[in-house]
Amino acid sequence: MKTWSRRSFVKATLASGAALALPALPRLAYAEGGTLADIKKRGKLTVGTEAAYEPFEFVENGQVVGYGHDVLELMAAKLGVKLEQMNLPFQGLLPGLMSHKFDFVATSVGITPERAKRFAFSQPVGVVRSVLMVRADDVAIKQDMDIAGKTIGTQMGSSSQPVADEFEKELKEKTGKGYAGTRLFQAYPDVSNALANKTIDVALMPSNIAAVQMRKQPNAFRIASTIGQPKLLAWVANPNDLEIRKFINDSLDEFRASGKLAALQRKWFGGPMETPRENYLPQGAI
Repeated sequence: MKTWSRRSFVKATLASGAALALPALPRLAYAEGGTLADIKKRGKLTVGTEAAYEPFEFVENGQVVGYGHDVLELMAAKLGVKLEQMNLPFQGLLPGLMSHKFDFVATSVGITPERAKRFAFSQPVGVVRSVLMVRADDVAIKQDMDIAGKTIGTQMGSSSQPVADEFEKELKEKTGKGYAGTRLFQAYPDVSNALANKTIDVALMPSNIAAVQMRKQPNAFRIASTIGQPKLLAWVANPNDLEIRKFINDSLDEFRASGKLAALQRKWFGGPMETPRENYLPQGAI
């Protein structure tokens, strides 16, 4: 297994993904307000989340739970306000952020060069690999090149989608053919369901999501390979609200120093998670 120095890891991570194409977004009227004073005045910290990324954020018994939720509760307590976590489709989170439907996005957003020029990313809150998950009884797919001519599925608008596009180019160069087709779904659990019912042959998803699906359905799936580079995940503030980003980063540093962050990582991931605290943003980032 390749060993990464922090500098080489971050450099490879930031170079790995193609950008999510986004339209130009004008500054719109505030719906919630853009300062810590606004949050304290209303007595509520409002965040946007796509709760379909276990164990970072997911729904259990009708409530949003997970590592991110627990960190947010600490942040709300620090401000002396209540937490309102809005569970929305991923595709609506960044546009909603720009129209101030919430104070910041607290879901696992992959850092890419183009996104970082438009949005104010926090310190990384996690790191994952992109994996190719197949049905356990599919003996035809043993390595990454075996998915040439197969139908692949992933989540629409996620950081996995450009990884799929880039890998298809590599397939065509090395095997002479790409995928039989690419299917895009609203959420990663939908991708797993499509794999189980044979709508697709291969599911491309983050390693943490694949691990959860494999625990939930023992002996149903297996990992054929990993592709691309490790990806850093972060939360996102409106570029006009840099005070909010500073609050997020300062809080993460505070919780890290106190041991609270490590305790939550043991709770949700089984052990501490090392993420960079500097040099994680690409050139030209906000």
